[in-house]
Amino acid sequence: QLEFITPFQLYFNPDLIFRKFQIWRLITNFLFFGPLGFSFFFNMIFLYRYCRMLEEGSFRGRTADFVFMFLFGGFLMTLFGLFASLFFLGQAFTIMLVYVWSRRNPYIRMNFFGLLNFQAPFLPWVLMGFSLLLGNSIIIDLLGIAVGHIYYFLEDVFPNQPGGKKLLLTPSFLKMVFDTPEEDPNYNPLPEDHPEHQPGNQDQNEQQHPQ
Repeated sequence: QLEFITPFQLYFNPDLIFRKFQIWRLITNFLFFGPLGFSFFFNMIFLYRYCRMLEEGSFRGRTADFVFMFLFGGFLMTLFGLFASLFFLGQAFTIMLVYVWSRRNPYIRMNFFGLLNFQAPFLPWVLMGFSLLLGNSIIIDLLGIAVGHIYYFLEDVFPNQPGGKKLLLTPSFLKMVFDTPEEDPNYNPLPEDHPEHQPGNQDQNEQQHPQ
């Protein structure tokens, strides 16, 4: 917005990525939502809201899995972008998050601007219809829905089918970086680490049992 950089330096361009090694475009194309306006704020609100609800809901305590969903979704969208000449994929990423949340919360009732009442799984389709009313291309929305459905199917549906198994396995290095290590049940803390040896507890013990 301040024109320090332009969208031409951010958009997805396979030639510039692979021939000029402008690798940042693999990330920056997800971070641009257009100039300040209704569409920009609309995307920001939905991105923040549903990203937060996923992180605090079904991904609570599973930060590495949450990050892996980002990487998996971004990878599939980038592959599609190679063939579909898409320049910015941020809106598709937002729709993906909305889709995953809506399928994991199927019984929540939604209200859209006080005009429509529907169940949560219809939310991505309502957003796509709204995008169409704004005159935007629905290809981006369809891409987000498709990638969201692929992730939801592989993560939540297929492993629970007869003969199914979990195909999306979070790499161990992501768990090492993002997840807090589990406490070793066999770990024996040093004597000074025991709660009864803390200064505050000593003072309380002395007050309860004065010498």
